[in-house]
Amino acid sequence: MKNYELTVLIHPDLEMNLEPATTKIKDLIEKYGGKITKEQNDGKKRLAYPIKGQDFAVYYYYELELPAEAPAKIESAFNITDEILRHLLVTVDERKLKAEAKQAARKAQAEDSEAESEEEK
Repeated sequence: MKNYELTVLIHPDLEMNLEPATTKIKDLIEKYGGKITKEQNDGKKRLAYPIKGQDFAVYYYYELELPAEAPAKIESAFNITDEILRHLLVTVDERKLKAEAKQAARKAQAEDSEAESEEEK
């Protein structure tokens, strides 16, 4: 299973009751063997240009694990879903994740050693 990032723009009229739309998205992901590892509601934002006559959309972000055949099936299902104005499903670069983890570990280690040196003074 590969890691993916999914950003979904949900119709702004559904802002007061997002539960049915997000449940539909989750069900589609799970139907095709996917697993949601992170979910984040980024709220209602103004669009750079109108999409399907709408100037605003509710942004939802997901981190997923999907089998190889699932992305194409999920995208085709999203294309015919009325609640979704746009979506973007991209593969996560594993090398970038490892490099960021190493950098965070180095930063934490540097902060720890800096704190120890201040305590010694």
